[in-house]
Amino acid sequence: MSQIPLHPLLQQLAARPGVQTVGPATIDSFVAQGGEQVLFFSGDPVRFAEALDVAVVLPELQVACAGRFAIGVVERDGEEALARRFGPQRGPPRVFLGGGGFLGAIGGMRDWDEYLRELAAVFAATPGRVPGIGIPLVDARASGPTQPSCACAQGRLPHFTERPP
Repeated sequence: MSQIPLHPLLQQLAARPGVQTVGPATIDSFVAQGGEQVLFFSGDPVRFAEALDVAVVLPELQVACAGRFAIGVVERDGEEALARRFGPQRGPPRVFLGGGGFLGAIGGMRDWDEYLRELAAVFAATPGRVPGIGIPLVDARASGPTQPSCACAQGRLPHFTERPP
């Protein structure tokens, strides 16, 4: 059970049919239910006031999409662990899962039509892995010539052993 209480409006959302509270201990069973899900990371509503707006709109989007997705309200004290698992997103993020993979994410508050367009794109996506932060990894053992790409590696940065004039 979460030690950090949800805001009363988020508690009301979590009590609705088709919505459940999700944390690190329950995420796998939530996802295993099948279908499509959205994880709602509310954060601290005092710091992220949009979270309360999203809490009101999210069930309406669920109805507009004919109940296509289940809603998981992420426990406040489980947000950090699940955020690491599902990648950093602009807050308050909604992470969409389905078909055994990541479908997409929507951050911040949107206009209704914009939400519907973004949801259509999310649900049209092929399930995949959660995107990383965009830093390509290179195997140092790979054969072939490599060229350092940063100025530091190419020796073009000034040396700071002397004081500038």
